[in-house]
Amino acid sequence: MKEQNPIFEKKNVLVTGGAGFLGSHLCERLLREAKVICLDDLSNSSIQNIEHLLQYPDFEFIKYDVNKEIDLDSFDELDKFKVKFQGVQEIYHLSCPTSPKNFENLKLHSLWANSSAMLSTLNLAVKFRAKYVFASSSVVYGEPTPTHKVFKEGEEGIVNHLSPRACYDEGKRFAETCVETYRQVYNLDAKIARVFTTYGPRMKLRDGLLLPDFILDALEGRDLVIYGDENMEQSLCYVTDMVDGLIRLMKSGSSVNLVNLGGDEIYKMKNVAEQIIKMTNSNSQIAIEKPLMFLTAKGMPDLTRSKEQLGWLPLIKLEDGLKKVIDYTIANKELFS
Repeated sequence: MKEQNPIFEKKNVLVTGGAGFLGSHLCERLLREAKVICLDDLSNSSIQNIEHLLQYPDFEFIKYDVNKEIDLDSFDELDKFKVKFQGVQEIYHLSCPTSPKNFENLKLHSLWANSSAMLSTLNLAVKFRAKYVFASSSVVYGEPTPTHKVFKEGEEGIVNHLSPRACYDEGKRFAETCVETYRQVYNLDAKIARVFTTYGPRMKLRDGLLLPDFILDALEGRDLVIYGDENMEQSLCYVTDMVDGLIRLMKSGSSVNLVNLGGDEIYKMKNVAEQIIKMTNSNSQIAIEKPLMFLTAKGMPDLTRSKEQLGWLPLIKLEDGLKKVIDYTIANKELFS
């Protein structure tokens, strides 16, 4: 039987958390091929991240709390996308606070994002028979050890479900269970991306995220602060590579449902800080301060599955990525200050 062509010109894509760091880059990339609906309550993101997208007729931002039931028919702004007729074809669920310094105040938001928002977005996917990608996290594997730093998708991590940060760590595990349960019950094409540490322009500043604060402090001659100890290390993936991985995952067949996405090298944060000092010609020093609850050691992804099933590997070298973030920070330094 001949496959029928869709009766619409462009697909409708919904991105929750679309005004955040990763979400804004995803929205920007999706505009090449789709009409993009960005839902975000701005509780831990910024309208500045998507200000440059508001001019495009194929982009619509709606300030909304996705922990509530989502009725796209109720938004008059979406009439131009013919949502009542066309529905949505893809849903990316990214909304969840990732604030090391403000983690304590956002605990309930993390809990809701990994429970209520899972159900509201998955129910929407069932309604429209939309493909669905959930941005999970490498925290589901637990912390790395000196002898175990690389994680494969089949591994079951150990997470303390009663810890002060369990709303995020155990929350992501429960969120993955939601996705898999909807796959089983509704035969939904729903996928999980286990996202490892990602960096790039538009990361929140003065929020405990190391790289943007390293750069700003180096430019201003202040100490670059590492929270924990000088041996702290993690993998790093540039944001455009991560966006490419998420889109490839969405486009993959229904048999692909879980992949790691992240950098394939582990870096000592002390070495990265030293590299930033050198690249910015700064006289700054490195300081060590007590650990932040949300900022813990993370391992490195085994990328065998993403390479074989998605044809994906990160391409941007650390030095090239850092230069892009440094240039962005210099260009926007007054706004940041």
